[in-house]
Amino acid sequence: MQMIKQKVGARVRELRNQKGLSQEKLALAADIDRTYIASVESGKRNISIVNLEKLIIALDTSFAEFFEGM
Repeated sequence: MQMIKQKVGARVRELRNQKGLSQEKLALAADIDRTYIASVESGKRNISIVNLEKLIIALDTSFAEFFEGM
């Protein structure tokens, strides 16, 4: 299970960086606490599907694009 948390976190970080967003700006756009995003990106948090959807919307992507290549 640890591997999927790290993969999802790395993908969030990758897309956030591609969009030129700080963790704080992404947190505001997704209505999620910045420390939560930091823990997701570091693979420490088992993100809920609801919060994953919020991040995907804030990153202006789709579930299909998010999981592409994983």
